[in-house]
Amino acid sequence: MSELERPAVKRVRNALVTSGIGDNALNLETSARSAQAAADALECELGAIVKSLVFCIDTRFVMALVAGDHQCIEDNLPKAFNMKGKVRRPQASEVKAITGFSIGGVAPIGLNHPLPMVMDASLKRFDKIYAAAGHPNCIFPSSFSALSKATGALISYNISTPMEGISAYRPPISRSKTFSK
Repeated sequence: MSELERPAVKRVRNALVTSGIGDNALNLETSARSAQAAADALECELGAIVKSLVFCIDTRFVMALVAGDHQCIEDNLPKAFNMKGKVRRPQASEVKAITGFSIGGVAPIGLNHPLPMVMDASLKRFDKIYAAAGHPNCIFPSSFSALSKATGALISYNISTPMEGISAYRPPISRSKTFSK
């Protein structure tokens, strides 16, 4: 059986169709269990890989969608979600129970239970981004806007920081017409 036919991946594929992104899930020949492995397999920039990270704030599970070349700033998550409480990383069994996916293949759509989500604004740098599709060998491409719409994620500039050696993403600033000559 192809990985694309596994129940978890089929759930993601159905969610892709429902969201309007389209059934474009890909089965990679090598594992994309980590952001670096996915970037290597796709021959793309590490930052174009979406890391779907599950956290627990107090007793509520949430998901942060972070660029592959960034680290999540866990202490900023409660404010991003307008929640209070201590942030912790759940056990792998909790992630599987809440999302329906094993770590290494956690997709941002097709979840067992809807989760509040926040999306790293630095992903806007890329025309095409890639997220896990329910299995470590399966991914799907999307645009930033399509994925944010499909997930209903809040957008934040404050949930991640570039990894060592990566320059910070700064959105382009348009010139004010009020003060132009």
